[in-house]
Amino acid sequence: MPVLPGAEPYRHEGGEVGVLLCHGFTGSPQSLRPWAEYLAERGLTVSLPLLPGHGTRWQDMQVTGWQDWYAEVDRALRELLERCAQVFVLGLSMGGALALRLAAKHGGEVTGVVVVNPGIKVHGAAAYALPVIRHLVPTTKGLTSDIAKEGARELGYDRVPLHAAYSLRNFFRLVDTDLPQVTQPLLLLHSSRDHVVPPADSARILSRVSSVDIREVLLEQSYHVATLDHDAERIFEESHAFIGRLAPSVGKKGSTTGG
Repeated sequence: MPVLPGAEPYRHEGGEVGVLLCHGFTGSPQSLRPWAEYLAERGLTVSLPLLPGHGTRWQDMQVTGWQDWYAEVDRALRELLERCAQVFVLGLSMGGALALRLAAKHGGEVTGVVVVNPGIKVHGAAAYALPVIRHLVPTTKGLTSDIAKEGARELGYDRVPLHAAYSLRNFFRLVDTDLPQVTQPLLLLHSSRDHVVPPADSARILSRVSSVDIREVLLEQSYHVATLDHDAERIFEESHAFIGRLAPSVGKKGSTTGG
């Protein structure tokens, strides 16, 4: 299936500091593209992959699971590690959970973690019904475009494939178990009004990681897809400052910096 216009993966060859951005469940790189371009313009090497089953049609996602999504970001991280001196992992929503698992599994190879409205649990009755209902009903209503900013739109599916949602539930449980293995500096930004992921998810992450260097930022003007919302610029600036503090070579002029 052809990729939807705007949902394409993004890559920029910059300097020796790399960033991997992970998009969310049923979303696409479009939700993180402005963030990726902001970091690319400041000389970083940037990788923003398209997760398998995403960015085309929901039927393609129905036959994928968390192992496919994680394998793609793990592959992208290994590529960055081959050419960059330091690498950071960033993510929105489920992408935050992917970033946290990468940090837990790769240890010191990952310099720092930035997550925006990270999900860590499928909440409500749906979580208990998924094992059975996924065999009876293929999809439920979509989750995209929870954005306060007028006119802003997230490119994603208007249906949630329930086989994939069941896999997501299992993935969240794995990530939750692994959170104590996350030791890297962590920047966590979350919206005060999020209609997709409750604040309890951010609170649980902060309480379970082993990181000592933690910064929590409350985004008061945005909903779930904060990277396309009123607080987008703040996210970009906070993440760049966080990366710059841990990777002093960021922003220095050199032969390989990109703009």
